[in-house]
Amino acid sequence: MVADTEPAARIPAILGEAVCRQLEAMEQCFRKFHQDVHRSLPRPYHFRPSGMLHFVTAIYPDCVQDADLESYRRDLHERFCLPLDRPLFRRGNAHLFAADRTTAGYLLNTHDGLPSSGVAGGRQYVVQGAYAYHHYMQDRVDDDGWGCAYRSLQTICSWFRHQGYTGAAVPTHRQIQQALVDVGDKPANFVGSRQWIGSNEVSFVLDHILGVTSKILFVNAGSEIGNKARELAVHFQTQGTPIMIGGGVLAHTILGVDWNDSTGEVKFLILDPHYTGGEDLKVIQTKGWCGWKAVEFWDQTAYYNMCMPQRPAAI
Repeated sequence: MVADTEPAARIPAILGEAVCRQLEAMEQCFRKFHQDVHRSLPRPYHFRPSGMLHFVTAIYPDCVQDADLESYRRDLHERFCLPLDRPLFRRGNAHLFAADRTTAGYLLNTHDGLPSSGVAGGRQYVVQGAYAYHHYMQDRVDDDGWGCAYRSLQTICSWFRHQGYTGAAVPTHRQIQQALVDVGDKPANFVGSRQWIGSNEVSFVLDHILGVTSKILFVNAGSEIGNKARELAVHFQTQGTPIMIGGGVLAHTILGVDWNDSTGEVKFLILDPHYTGGEDLKVIQTKGWCGWKAVEFWDQTAYYNMCMPQRPAAI
């Protein structure tokens, strides 16, 4: 970070000093964690927590797990007066530069760059952090017509992974089904089937695989979902996690709301798992697979359940 009062001629020297500091930090990390049997290589990670105007670079040894670096991360939280109830400096929290916007073939944060929702005087409350867009036909799995809730669950799991809460891979359809058998919700022959799951099953899997609890919000009819705008806004302010919503025979992921609390007008930022095309962000945004939707988007007579995952308190 360079002050705007610094002359341009000083920038090369400042950059050189910064590189030297990083090399010294890497040397210290190597000396501290070097073992006779396993040589630990120091790796830099660049972070920019929400609200910070500059990057923070931390050096972590590659053979030491995040769980064993908690005291170091806690020191960073305290130095920068950051919350102590959520991870901000785990490897999964590393800043995503332009070249990192796709990971393992999945698009990240497909809502970035969308046009305005059109809600006059509204305030946006949206997902906090990165997630991957999981949808029909990915991973060589033909789940068209039955896998929408599985894909929404995978998107939620990717959020917890990208926020550093877990290093576990996003579960496959079969692993999701096995988890439901393991907790006693489904019979053994559910594994390998093409049966749907709903919001309750999503919450069971999140609890079983990630240790994440969820709130279930029930709505009698799609026409009443707009009445839940305040609760959704509070969720995105305090938890910031994607929400899985199921109703009728469809499941979607809610990424945010744009809400005018004076007029009651609201639109919902929806990520649609029913998309079957390639990873083309332009198509996904222009064709509405990720976009702002009015209350009329929901089936007006169907009842809905929303699975609202809660952040675990951890750093």
